[in-house]
Amino acid sequence: MSDIKATSKKYNLHSWSAQKGLEPPVITKAEGIFFWDEDGNKYYDMSAQLVNSNLGHGNKALIKAIQDQAEKLPFIGPGYSVDVRSAAAKAIVEMAGPAFDGGKVFFTNAGAESNENALKLAKQYTGRWKFLSMYNSYHGSTFGASELTGEPRRFAAEPGVPGFYHFDGPYPYRAPSQVTFKDEADMTQYYLDRLDERIRQEGESLIAAIFVETVVGSNGVLVPPKGYLAGVKKLCEKYGILLVCDEVMAGFYRTGTKFAFHQFDVKPDMVTFAKGSTCGYVPLGGVIVKKEIAEHFEENKMWNGLTYSAHPMGCACCVAAIAEYERLDIAGNVAKVGKVLASELDKLAEKHSCIGEARYIGLFAQLELVKDQATREPISVPDAVKVVGMLKKKGFATYNNLNGIMVAPPLTITESELKEGLAILDEVLSEVDAW
Repeated sequence: MSDIKATSKKYNLHSWSAQKGLEPPVITKAEGIFFWDEDGNKYYDMSAQLVNSNLGHGNKALIKAIQDQAEKLPFIGPGYSVDVRSAAAKAIVEMAGPAFDGGKVFFTNAGAESNENALKLAKQYTGRWKFLSMYNSYHGSTFGASELTGEPRRFAAEPGVPGFYHFDGPYPYRAPSQVTFKDEADMTQYYLDRLDERIRQEGESLIAAIFVETVVGSNGVLVPPKGYLAGVKKLCEKYGILLVCDEVMAGFYRTGTKFAFHQFDVKPDMVTFAKGSTCGYVPLGGVIVKKEIAEHFEENKMWNGLTYSAHPMGCACCVAAIAEYERLDIAGNVAKVGKVLASELDKLAEKHSCIGEARYIGLFAQLELVKDQATREPISVPDAVKVVGMLKKKGFATYNNLNGIMVAPPLTITESELKEGLAILDEVLSEVDAW
């Protein structure tokens, strides 16, 4: 064991893990879509780390932006105007498009903080105190974000902050066995009816906001059916509820457009973001609010604040990242390579009995692994973890959540790199088929 690993195990608490027996690889370098460990092993970064390294590793423009800002002004408190702070906010509001004309940004440090602050903004703006969010969602691990989260990682925070309730969002593969859908429109209406019922059960006049991951990320890459998000917004307007789209994963071209909500004919009241804004080079997140919310705080004090809100180096990196998305035509690459990903995953789903379903949009995909395709019985979580370990040994780095295997490489990946990585996945799934 290297000194680095031994020291890490002795002094670091590693996320989401019992610490005993952990063997975190020692990483020594990274470039493009690859990284290497201290033994020289090369890994295809097929989950873009935690679906945040959108522009890959070693992007010179992002590095230079951070270096230049560190030389110029590494930090100044959030109460001051700074060139990059202004430029980053302007660029993000413009990225959000016409739905946010006249809107503003409150910057945070990461996705969980973005959702925490969206909660507070919604409460202050509406005067209400309840929130709805989907089961099978993940919004972060701070207390409020944990309560929003609709999967088992929230349990450690319970009982927690009051006022959080969940509903069943679209997940047709796991719909109750007695439920059948005539078509996509029928599916959409079924889930909207469930939500409408839940709103009324919790008291529509008490609900400040409904939070949705525009495309559910770690819990399955669940792409909403046609008309669903627009229907959610219509319900929100009916009952005076805010719609908050969590785009911490789905934003910044991950699905092919600047923000994922652009693909679903919906105008949210707030959008939370983080990962792709700096591609992990430095921490940054935020909340985009529509014009009416921004105007509310002209006369009403906003009770939100963070020491590192709109950190200059984060903002400088964000400005550089937005420019790089355009310079590298990331939208074009996601459209091109995303089609290849969809085709290749469909082929794998036909070939391998351990795949229940492949779901994808842009370069955002997940394989649902099952013991039996006919019954749709999922593989166990320990077995899913084992699959991730088998992949990593062969150089395919990704992660699982429950029985899902994430496939979401850097958005700079080429067609040949993608196919090389998926060949490893194909090989490992052949072994899993034989279990």
